Amino acid sequence: MSFSTNCNNIFDRCVNDYHKTDNVETPISNPYSQGTLEWFLYSKNWIDAVQWHLEDIIREPGIDPVDALAIKRRIDSSNQERTDMVEMIDSYFMERFSNVKVETGATINTETPAWAIDRLSILALKIYHMRAEALRADATESHRSNCKTKLDTLLTQREDLSTAIDNLLNDIESGRKYMKFYKQMKMYNDPSLNPVLYAGKKA
Repeated sequence: MSFSTNCNNIFDRCVNDYHKTDNVETPISNPYSQGTLEWFLYSKNWIDAVQWHLEDIIREPGIDPVDALAIKRRIDSSNQERTDMVEMIDSYFMERFSNVKVETGATINTETPAWAIDRLSILALKIYHMRAEALRADATESHRSNCKTKLDTLLTQREDLSTAIDNLLNDIESGRKYMKFYKQMKMYNDPSLNPVLYAGKKA
């Protein structure tokens, strides 16, 4: 089984698990051993699934502004968790490939393996929800047809991205490419870097 196939299986399992309750308050029940790559992948997708639905909820036209603010702050926190999880996955790969002899002329990729995997995780959610729309009994035939076309595109996109991830990992493992990643260094959540936060602290 290729690495990307394993990823997609884990992501699909997680998305299906989330939708057993379809509730953003449902606690995660990760079936994999803590600290394994599979555990990180499942945890990453669960964060994405919850945030996906928070983004839906906050767009409800009649939402109470106080509730909306609380959800917005929860989304901000989720974004930080997502970034942290991606960096943990990249740390796994940095360790895994730490002894690879890099070939002369080896190149760096535009994104790290984990950020490509992040896109694969989001695709699993897009595919699940677009498939639901393509099969929605109370929608028009035109709606279902349009969603079926979009679903086919998403499936092709997942196939292409999966191949690209497998190729990237093979290239890094063989030394044809080398891995290097920079932490995101998000500033808006850091009280020492966000001017609004540290200005308020001085007041």
